[in-house]
Amino acid sequence: MKKLLCIVLVMMMAFATLAGCTAKTDTAAAGEAADTTETATEAASSDAETIKVGILGPHTGDYAVYGLAVKNGAQLYIDQVNAAGGVNGKQIETIVYDNKGDSTEAITAFTRMVDEGITALIGDVLTGNTIAVVGEAYPINMPMITASATAAAVTYDETTGTTYSNVFRTCFIDPFQGEKMAEYAADKLGATTAAILTMTGNDYSVGLADAFKTKCADVGITIVAEEGYAEGDVDFNSQLTNILAAAPDVVFCPNYYQDDGLIVTQARELGLTATFLGGDGWAGVSAYASAEDLEGSCFCSAYAPGSTDAVKAFEEAYTAAYGADTLNMFAATAYDAAMVLVAALAKAEETGAAPASDEYKQAIIDGIKSEGATVQGITSESGYTFDEFNNPIKSAVIMTVTDGAETYKETY
Repeated sequence: MKKLLCIVLVMMMAFATLAGCTAKTDTAAAGEAADTTETATEAASSDAETIKVGILGPHTGDYAVYGLAVKNGAQLYIDQVNAAGGVNGKQIETIVYDNKGDSTEAITAFTRMVDEGITALIGDVLTGNTIAVVGEAYPINMPMITASATAAAVTYDETTGTTYSNVFRTCFIDPFQGEKMAEYAADKLGATTAAILTMTGNDYSVGLADAFKTKCADVGITIVAEEGYAEGDVDFNSQLTNILAAAPDVVFCPNYYQDDGLIVTQARELGLTATFLGGDGWAGVSAYASAEDLEGSCFCSAYAPGSTDAVKAFEEAYTAAYGADTLNMFAATAYDAAMVLVAALAKAEETGAAPASDEYKQAIIDGIKSEGATVQGITSESGYTFDEFNNPIKSAVIMTVTDGAETYKETY
């Protein structure tokens, strides 16, 4: 398997032009009919057995930049594997659904994927959607790898003490991000006071904020203001006025890029000069606020653009296939998710079991654990090992916005 992964990485550019040729069913939404247009790979493999893998996320709507990045990143690697001969001679067929960022549609789409014979799922994308799908996937032991859902509850139910043994991720978790940003604020920025602004009721936002707040107490940062807002709000002046009055050194704003862009813009208009900090939901924020307003902002990420030859090759292949608009951290972690899954599929194929059978699905889960460490990913060069809650053990990347560009600052 290591040999296959190395061959695929070397042949990235040669096969980038084939990125649209993998057999797939791609729907605009969970409630719409499948696009049955036959592609070149479908024609070539129509008489051969395929391995069906689901890809699920918001491909339209407010969070499409995340969902499309995940879809494209995963599809890119799968296309490269198929072009190199597939897994055990079998082509990987992707079943793709757009859930529009809605949990009900996510569940509906997942149910349809199961009916269509998927043997594993890459997704979901948003934390809330993913937790909803986990509720359906865990009872049937469907292997899941999410590239972007960062809440601890995605793989572990604290209330019942249940670890979802079928669910993994290639991104790090919310507490890790919140803790890292508190440590970074104290250690690198010299902050002694901080304010927090979160989307109330959002698992991702609240999870990061809680971890940040707890760690601040350990590193000597005083929280001088805590503010919240509701989903859909576009006017943050009341909350920001309160934060301005508290005069914090930093403002931790662990929300999604569109909201964060609006918040930073309105904060600067009010005269708030504090450094803004965020989590990986900030990826793409540079399109939603001016370069001047964002200058110096920092956020936690798992992806350092242009940092290695492998990363550069990935970026070149991705841009050739999909353009640069959705080339972000989640495209990279999704590419890694596909790498880990393919390594596990190879192990499952050794069992001789039929794809989508109970034996095959369990073999994938076992393979993720055993083979992940052999995968030199784009965001984890040392491989993917998982803790007792199926979370990856990896370092954080600190990104900063400089001259309007989201730029790698350091690994921390």
